[in-house]
Parts: sequence; C-alpha cells; structure tokens
Amino acid sequence: MFDLSDLRSALAVHGRVARVVIAGFAGSSPREVGAAMLVWADGQSGTIGGGALEWQAAQAARALLGTGGTRVTRHALGPELGQCCGGAVTLVTEVFDAPALAALPLRDGCAMRRVQGTADAPPLPMLRALARARDRAAVPRLMMQDGWLLEPVAVPLRHVWVWGAGHVGRALVGVLSPLPGLAITWVDTASDRFPPDPPAGVTVRVAPDPGELVQAAPPDGEHLILTYSHALDLDLCHRLLGHGFAACGLIGSATKWARFRSRLATLGHAPGAIARIDCPIGDPALGKHPQAIAVGVAAAMMRAAPALFRKAQV
Repeated sequence: MFDLSDLRSALAVHGRVARVVIAGFAGSSPREVGAAMLVWADGQSGTIGGGALEWQAAQAARALLGTGGTRVTRHALGPELGQCCGGAVTLVTEVFDAPALAALPLRDGCAMRRVQGTADAPPLPMLRALARARDRAAVPRLMMQDGWLLEPVAVPLRHVWVWGAGHVGRALVGVLSPLPGLAITWVDTASDRFPPDPPAGVTVRVAPDPGELVQAAPPDGEHLILTYSHALDLDLCHRLLGHGFAACGLIGSATKWARFRSRLATLGHAPGAIARIDCPIGDPALGKHPQAIAVGVAAAMMRAAPALFRKAQV
C-alpha cells in the first residue's frame, strides 16, 4: 500500500525523496507487489527485498533525484543481476517533493496516476476494479496497465497503544512500528523517558497521569502495559476494563498477575473480564530480554489477526 504518512515524514526531513515500488513480477520476486522503499541522497528506508535488485534500484533512484520525474523499469533477476531466482520484476520509481505529493491524484482511497506512456485516461479495467472495490467497501489490489498505476493508500487497520517507554517499551515500538497497518500511540509520564528519535509514524504522548488518556483510546484498541510502576499498571488495567478494548497485554510474572487479579476483582471487575488481559506478554520460550519479549508479542499479534496484516500489504 502507498504509505502517505511515511512519505510525508521523509519529505519533512529530506525535502526530496524517490519512492520505488514493485508494480509487478513474473516468476520469482524478492518481495510482493506493492512493497516499496524510500530513497534520498544519503539514505533510505523500507525494502523491496535487498540484494542486487535493491542496491541497483537505490542507485538509480538517487540519480533520478537530480532530474525528477518517474521511471518504469523491468529487471530480469537472473540474466541482469546474477540472482539464482528466475523471475523478472517491474519497478516504478517516482520523485516526490512537497508540491508533487500535494498534487498526487487521490480517488476512493487510492492513488491513481499515469507513470508511463501517453494515455490521458485510466484504462477501463482499472476504473472497473476501482468501482467494484468501492461498491463492496473493499480495498483494491495494486494494478498497473497501459502506463497507469493504481495503488491503495495505507490506512491504519489496528490501533496499538504502548504504555511505557522503558527498555521493553522501546523494543516493542522498534519491532512493531515497521509492520503494516498499525497506528501506534506511545505513552509515558515525561518526555525524557522517550528516545530522542522515535520511529516515524509513532504518536508520542506525554501524560503525568497516563490513565487519563485511556478515554482517548478507540474501543477496539490493542494495549500493551509495561510502565515503570505497578501502581500505574494496575490503574491502566482498571481503567481499560471499564473503557473496553480489543486486546490487552500486561508485562509481569505469575505472582504479579495473581495479585492484580485479586485487586481488580476488589475493584468490581468480573473474572471473565479480568481474564481478557494477557499476562505475562511475550513467549516464555524466547526469554526475558526486551527484544525477545518484543518479538514474541509481535508474533502473537500477527497470529491473532493474520488476515489484517495481509490486507495491510495488498
């Protein structure tokens, strides 16, 4: 999907950015159609699969930064790049600055524009695909035909709130933030508890009393509670049980969770409601290292709703 937020953030820092997207392939491909990366003069983000294809595409994108415009290329992975997989990949490289992004044609939640050729109007099959998706309230797939490219614009499918910016909180946000379809809100009690450069697209919120922000969370939000204080953790569990959520995880031991269950029951919560909170979070088999916990949590989230992650990558 076309992540406008990610592109907008990159433009704010670098001023001029090239975006490279896999628009199609035959045979094998290192990434799926729609996979994209952003390239600027001295860096890049995202990936179209790494290796020789990505290196060559990044070099070509940097060259295009000087002239601007759009370039469509086809790469035979074996004969051209010496890769073992037998396939051919079509790449679309576009240079954006703030005016170009503002002029990007958006229609029904999609970016539809001419990237090659001279056809003034989108091909009829593309318009029909867009109409079918609109009628069914569905997301159309990326489509390239007759020099026109149709890409669905990324929208958050899951709202994830991370409560706490300590070692585990930082690891969690680092692992979760690149995943598609997630809108991450990161909460702690003071600004100096956050890293100086939070990942792009993550909303940082400072609240001396984090519990007061619970009412701002969507009722279908997913919450990960891992503050520096057991009192704050308990208050967040209490408030979220009253507010509603799609999922809630709490860092801790079996002893901590036993005490929390008792205290939450005293606060008036039914056993069935309390049981909706998952504690401890992560995969015990992976250990207690912050990154290991984060990997376990991310894997559990992807297993819990694999269809949403697939949809976010259409």
